[in-house]
Amino acid sequence: MLDCGLDTTSVLQFLPLPLVHSPRLSKLPGWVSKDGTINLEKELKECAGRVFVDSQPEFCLPEKELLDLSTIDVILISNYHCMMALPYITEHTGFTGTVYATEPTLQIGRLLMEELVNFMERVPKAQSATCWKYKEIQRLLPGPLKDAVEVSTWKRCYSIQDVNSALSKVQLVGYSQKVELFGAVQVTPLSSGYSLGSSNWIIQSHYEKVSYVSGSSLLTTHPQPMDQSSLKNSDVLILTGLTQMPTANPDGMLGDFCSNLAMTIRAGGNVLVPCYSSGVIYDLLECLYQFIENANLGSTPFYFISPVANSSLEFSQIFAEWLCHNKQSKVYLPEPPFPHAELIQTNKLKHYPSIHGDFSSEFRQPCVVFTGHPSLRFGDVVHFMELWGKSTLNTIIFTEPDFSYLDALAPYQPLAMKCVYCPIDTRLNFHQVSKLLKEVQPLHVVCPEQYTQPPPAQSHRSDLMLELQPPPMPYRRCSVLGLPFRRRWERIQLLPELAKSLVPSEIKPGISVATVSAVLQSKDNKHTLQPVPKPPPLPPSKKRKRVVEEPPEVLAPKPLLSGAVPLEAFLAMLHKHGITEVKVEETADGHILHLQAEDTLIQLEDDGTHIVCDDNEPLRTALRDLVLRFLMKF
Repeated sequence: MLDCGLDTTSVLQFLPLPLVHSPRLSKLPGWVSKDGTINLEKELKECAGRVFVDSQPEFCLPEKELLDLSTIDVILISNYHCMMALPYITEHTGFTGTVYATEPTLQIGRLLMEELVNFMERVPKAQSATCWKYKEIQRLLPGPLKDAVEVSTWKRCYSIQDVNSALSKVQLVGYSQKVELFGAVQVTPLSSGYSLGSSNWIIQSHYEKVSYVSGSSLLTTHPQPMDQSSLKNSDVLILTGLTQMPTANPDGMLGDFCSNLAMTIRAGGNVLVPCYSSGVIYDLLECLYQFIENANLGSTPFYFISPVANSSLEFSQIFAEWLCHNKQSKVYLPEPPFPHAELIQTNKLKHYPSIHGDFSSEFRQPCVVFTGHPSLRFGDVVHFMELWGKSTLNTIIFTEPDFSYLDALAPYQPLAMKCVYCPIDTRLNFHQVSKLLKEVQPLHVVCPEQYTQPPPAQSHRSDLMLELQPPPMPYRRCSVLGLPFRRRWERIQLLPELAKSLVPSEIKPGISVATVSAVLQSKDNKHTLQPVPKPPPLPPSKKRKRVVEEPPEVLAPKPLLSGAVPLEAFLAMLHKHGITEVKVEETADGHILHLQAEDTLIQLEDDGTHIVCDDNEPLRTALRDLVLRFLMKF
């Protein structure tokens, strides 16, 4: 199984979970259908013309019905954003396999999962809304709720026990490390350049190779650069995880981010940045580090609030070998690879586990707050939305590309604060991926159907799609694809003692052939040829026997013959040896020669020669020797 990401966009259909009682949210009117036949006032609430589910947010899981998850042997993880559904897959399904991931992927993935669990458990909701999910009711609901997919399979968040149990099944691997799976294939992670420890995977046998490219980046950010050359000579390249923002240039977006932040602070407002606790935030802090000094914002406090803020900032400093070269070299100076270490030392950046406790006593405005969750449905960000949303001085800057910012803001409308959308997605765009595929030249490319056509909102933009020769094989949800290659060959090892006994003979210049008589042993998908065992000597029996029984001899194999018997030359040869009355008959496979005087048949075929004669052994051997003159023996 390649990755197991969690579709978190489903949480946009739910009301936010406030940390402190929110009079605004509690006064929202319940929803009743226009004709009054459906009354779901307890489950659905209306806000600014949109309807939201009032219950614990739920997630859309990976497809579980298509196959029996207990039959999966191995899950390969490409980066920490692609593993958030792991506990749903490994727990409660009978899964007994192994999960492979790099160390930063495991550790930062653990932080993100713990943070998610923490956000949910901090604000428990008593009721659970289920009636709206019934198909006949869902059809009649307004807007986005009506079109939500597979709502019956949506699940609440997992528990911390599930997280620990799922992550205990992860086995750590390093870049370019070859891992044998049951002797059948080898898997290898390669640096993908997108986040700390993010990987592309190669799955190969001795003669075939499949590459899985997901969430890769060619930009110079903090992770190790992408390893492109190892993807060459692939039979099939499976491509996914391209940028969600093909028209937004990450550098331009960083510039917009800094200038909007500075404008708001100068006007005396606060800036709210909803973000994940790892990833782009490291680059944002680095960018701000250089920007603060030049823009005279030295006195503005920056707050990073997350249950895992401290661990995230520390992890980024200790995974030195997973960083890009210039950050690696700083570690040997020794200097911290990221400038946020200095921001913390100089008290410009402060981090807190939540808004309760120390933060509330040290908090001063105007300030910049980085906090989660980017969906604005749970986490500390909900509190700041309620706190700052009513003032036009404040700004919220969206940097994560996973959620539509209009949908994220919907339950907070009407909103006075300014909204700026600067999605920073460093993953490959269509131009970069076309260039990459030209260089690595896979025989076949497999990708999601969405990549083979322009985005629906910009149907004229043919540059925002993959155009390849031969065209890629598209897949969509629940489609089953046959990949266009088969395993045709297996590699077999010869044991040294068997190899020693071989006698090659040259049949053409540069080509030698040897015959092998051996026993084939197949175990764990590995094949070896071993010498034929000698029969054991018989145990001496009690009775005296005059004749000592010899073990049966293993006969040397007869020499093999190659070549063909040319008809004209053979007839001339027979003639020379006094056999003149020969009737030649053509058959589908060759010829039949009828030697009339001798009453004998000779069948000449491509793969064999038969001599049929009654009770005339001298003639048969003479004819055999004539045939053998035309053939090579070895």
